[in-house]
Amino acid sequence: MEQPLIELRLWRQFVAVAETLHFGRAATRLHMTQPPLTQAIAQLERALQVRLFDRTKRSVQLTEAGAALLPQARELLARARAMPAQAQAAAAGEAGRLRLAFVSTVGYHLLPQWVRAFRAMHPGVQLELVEATGDVQLPALERGDIDAGFLLHSPGFAPASLDHLRVAREPLVLAVPEPHPLASARALPLERVMAEPLVIFPRRILPSLHDAVFGLYHAAGREPSVAQEAIQMQTIVNLVSAGLGLAWVPQSVREFQRQGVVYRAPAPARVPHCETSLAWRRESGSGALARFIEFARRQPGVAA
Repeated sequence: MEQPLIELRLWRQFVAVAETLHFGRAATRLHMTQPPLTQAIAQLERALQVRLFDRTKRSVQLTEAGAALLPQARELLARARAMPAQAQAAAAGEAGRLRLAFVSTVGYHLLPQWVRAFRAMHPGVQLELVEATGDVQLPALERGDIDAGFLLHSPGFAPASLDHLRVAREPLVLAVPEPHPLASARALPLERVMAEPLVIFPRRILPSLHDAVFGLYHAAGREPSVAQEAIQMQTIVNLVSAGLGLAWVPQSVREFQRQGVVYRAPAPARVPHCETSLAWRRESGSGALARFIEFARRQPGVAA
């Protein structure tokens, strides 16, 4: 059986009578006369199919059902009063939900600082964070499952149909097993590095950066000897620690201090760089996202 739709006006009248326990005083509070108020309460009782008040000529008392409904009716009216302000805050980007995806390299330094600062500036925005690689983020952005994502890529990479803002640029460095001779060598000749087994992420995860690393080898007439593939940078570093090979990782991965691993920087002239960008759908109308993009543009090191 379909439940009756009860107007807020009836709940407002019910609360007024329940709080005054007097139809005359409740009518005065509501700026109406008593007969229409009496009729409204009777209409509400018929809709609910329960008696809300015990009435005599000398008193009005709440029934058990009326007393049970009073707190909920007050809450309903309070929420209704708050709705216009909530809608205005959401439209202005001061309330609502922001779903952000990020790659692991952002989590070392940039993301904690930004989340802390943004939440302090916009406490009404609920941030939902999910760690995901680029191959997962891009279709999620297209579907609208996330509002924005931090993506790692090679310089100049521009995701189709997405707007983006470069938030960081850094060189790649080598993660080397601590017992390896290259860990303590004065120089780090690329010819020697290229002869070593390589631990790297699969191309489907980061195609532009994967191609940049392979391009470094191909330019020297070498083919990388891939010993192992892994998705997460932490896993790659752990495999280096296990002695499976060397790994090219973003400089920010140095923040991940893993026993048994040394980070080395070869001569910068020949080393690929990587970038991190904040990407979002062009047609997104999220006020919270607009606030976050505005916040991101003001951060140090972000490309104008």
